[in-house]
Amino acid sequence: MTAGSASARFGLRDLGRFLEIQNLGLNLPFAIAFLLVASAGRPELATVALVAVAFVAARNAGHSFNRWLDRSLDAANPRTRDRALPSGRLTPASALLIAAASSGVVLLAAYLLNPLAFLLAPVALALVFGYSYTKRVTTFTTAYLGLVEAIVPAAVYIAVDGTLPAVALLAVAALLAWGTAFETIHSLGDLASDRALGLHSFAVRLGPVRSVRLVVALHAAAFALLVAYGVAARLGGPYDVGIAGMVALAAVTDRALARRPEEAKVPFERHVALSLFFLAGTAAAIYLPFAR
Repeated sequence: MTAGSASARFGLRDLGRFLEIQNLGLNLPFAIAFLLVASAGRPELATVALVAVAFVAARNAGHSFNRWLDRSLDAANPRTRDRALPSGRLTPASALLIAAASSGVVLLAAYLLNPLAFLLAPVALALVFGYSYTKRVTTFTTAYLGLVEAIVPAAVYIAVDGTLPAVALLAVAALLAWGTAFETIHSLGDLASDRALGLHSFAVRLGPVRSVRLVVALHAAAFALLVAYGVAARLGGPYDVGIAGMVALAAVTDRALARRPEEAKVPFERHVALSLFFLAGTAAAIYLPFAR
């Protein structure tokens, strides 16, 4: 198939699926919540816009690069063989172009924010791109993805005033545990194909039962760290209510996952609701007059 015929069949809907825009809500509420705390509830409009642009562009860069590198693996996986690259609806060169353009947007947004953000933007991009290689060589690729997600609070705090206060490190640690749990759940859904293709993850190494136990332990660690973050940031009661809602929903989700570890679609999708609990509790703690 020629590049012209491929592009002729590749529309905006295909682009959205290629970049997994439908999953944007998984981590964006966390980013907004940390932005509210870092700015004491009064973020500048320009900062909000630049953070949102950088967040989406970084996701797009990572997804498009991963799709490019994984195109032969995706072609061998029944679940992914109809994706744009394996099916020929998008050319490999186009995928790399999207990754490069998205990276440029990240660098520009960081430059407009402050010098530290611009200095660290290439490091963040390197981490985002690195996942595509780690899953080929190490079980710790799952924790590596957790580290990528833990960039979010650090990046947000740096974006607001060009510093990384100690309280933000609690949020980084919490998102590391949270992201690793989330990616372990995700990898359970791909367990059979990852084993067949020789890819690595905690799910492949530990198996379903021990992987679910790991998810439960990581969720517990994440909630403990998020509570500590709320105390350090002096967020008060409404924030704790939001965390309690997360704990309750996570407990239900983890029990369902324990019954059917390899049916991870619903637990995966519930992470949107979990992140919205966090955003709602944080926003209430900041803006409700009785919260503090």
